[in-house]
Amino acid sequence: MARSILEAIKEGHWDYEPSFRLRDKFDSTVALPGTREKVNTLADRVLNGLPLWHPDDRKTFDDSDDAFA
Repeated sequence: MARSILEAIKEGHWDYEPSFRLRDKFDSTVALPGTREKVNTLADRVLNGLPLWHPDDRKTFDDSDDAFA
């Protein structure tokens, strides 16, 4: 069984989803979508077998929740 999305792709498992991880197992990011910081965060998650998306990731410019306060 694949341990990461990269292994799943190599094995031809196109519907692979990492096992559920609690929010405290990996951090959300305030990086804006499309920025180098966000892409690096997503790459780190893939390499570590984590889900790509955290429910608390920043999605829009206005979605800062005092990120710059």
